[in-house]
Amino acid sequence: MIAIIDYGVGNLFSLKSSLSAVGADAVVTGDARVIESADKLILPGVGAFGDAIDKLRKSGLDEIIYKKVENGTPLMGICLGMQLLFDKSYEYGEHMGLGLIHGDIISLKKEIPSELDVPHMGWNALSVKKESPILKYVKGGEHVYFVHSFFARVSQDYTTASAEYGVDVTACVQNKNVYGCQFHPEKSGEVGLSILRAFCELGDTE
Repeated sequence: MIAIIDYGVGNLFSLKSSLSAVGADAVVTGDARVIESADKLILPGVGAFGDAIDKLRKSGLDEIIYKKVENGTPLMGICLGMQLLFDKSYEYGEHMGLGLIHGDIISLKKEIPSELDVPHMGWNALSVKKESPILKYVKGGEHVYFVHSFFARVSQDYTTASAEYGVDVTACVQNKNVYGCQFHPEKSGEVGLSILRAFCELGDTE
């Protein structure tokens, strides 16, 4: 069972619908006991980093996430949920993240040419940088859907895919059993569904 973590931010039910479309048993829940019993976790999120990390910590679900990750449970962060996986964000101040992947979240506006719009909103091609289990069905050049104003400045050691938007935008990351997508797989058509399907298959045996 996949637990989509409900901590008060995120478009949770479209994500659940996409997981159902690939045959996954998924629940939207903020219940600690349900999350503790899950085989895989997804951390969604939309909005501001500071507000989201505060809500996650006040719920106490951050401690469950740490414990599950340490025990080897696959975790995927999506959009803001991916950004929360990092050490720190500079969105409206400085906010400490979960620290599951080393790197910072910085302003897109300060890094891209002035003629490009922020937020970065729309379809962009993925450039696959290295193999990752969640990208096993993805071919370089396939398009996914982004909506964001901040992005991850992260070592290439963790970057598995990027997209070009004036600069190389970190699109997918992995640190052992922790995965992240800056884009929205649930809004990215068949390519997004293939990523969710691959995540669901983690740990499956032939």
